[in-house]
Amino acid sequence: MQPFSYQRSGDARAAVRAATRAGAAPPTEAPIQFIAGGTNMTDYMKLGVARPEVLIDINELGRQDYGRIELEEGGLRLGALVRMAEAQEHPKILADYPVVAQTLALAASQQIRNMASLGGNVLQRTRCEYFRGTAFPCNKRNPGSGCAALQGINREHAVLGTSEACIATYHGDFAQALIALDATVETLGPGGRRQFRFSDLHRLPGETPNIETNLEPGELITFIRVPAGPHTRRSHYVKIRDRESYQFAVASAAVALDLDGDTVRDARIALGGLATVPWRAREAEAALRGKALDEEAALAAAEIAFAPAKPREHNAFKVAAGKQTLVRALLETRAMQI
Repeated sequence: MQPFSYQRSGDARAAVRAATRAGAAPPTEAPIQFIAGGTNMTDYMKLGVARPEVLIDINELGRQDYGRIELEEGGLRLGALVRMAEAQEHPKILADYPVVAQTLALAASQQIRNMASLGGNVLQRTRCEYFRGTAFPCNKRNPGSGCAALQGINREHAVLGTSEACIATYHGDFAQALIALDATVETLGPGGRRQFRFSDLHRLPGETPNIETNLEPGELITFIRVPAGPHTRRSHYVKIRDRESYQFAVASAAVALDLDGDTVRDARIALGGLATVPWRAREAEAALRGKALDEEAALAAAEIAFAPAKPREHNAFKVAAGKQTLVRALLETRAMQI
């Protein structure tokens, strides 16, 4: 691990000013980094993948609004420093936003969920072995060096949202619930506060996979808002993995439905373990609206969802696995008793 200096900050604006001094590098490459739970950052520091010169510990901000769960008239407001386990176990989230609770409960281990923050979780970086292994070329870690996964063992890699520069999978679970429920993100940056759709947080790899988000240098996520709606209580997450515990998804689906009997008034679908970013299957949603949700309709929606898939040598099975995961998620969500 590269030597680094450690600072603490109990003032959000001061923390942003300190991080902004690092210049205009993308946040993932900046020499000054924020740290809260540290469950992802410290892992990559040990591997030599992340090499910050300064870590700014922002946990003190959790004693302020940034560490609170608030139920508002229009929905749910989550401080970015709320711990995963706290949100997972919150009675109101369990009752009214089950897909949020499920994506948190099925992520990592209880010990990690006790430490990891919600803001840090959505910014976690890929577990691609070629990204983690510094002996391999990786455009995400070292821009312009190439992508070893294209011709390597790519069983765990993405089939949606890929480019010739990167096929690394986004491995998070919680983000799938947020993108399905049309969440928004609030941030504090050098230009002040701003709010934008969660779907605009992550960037497709394109030719610059090292630029992973649309955050500005020094910008800090402060809150995540999830709007209430007729679909939030009928929401569900299915995660398929190689082993039942402490494993990332091979394929997953977050689904939220607004039904009139068996007829779909509205559908929200997000796919995990399959794409380079949190992935919203909007064309599949549109195909379901106004139709009775049965197995035939679910299969048709799954075909549409995976029409743009670009499988590689070892991960072609993910297309079939992803379709079946989505069909199961749709039918299980329909069957929920609410």
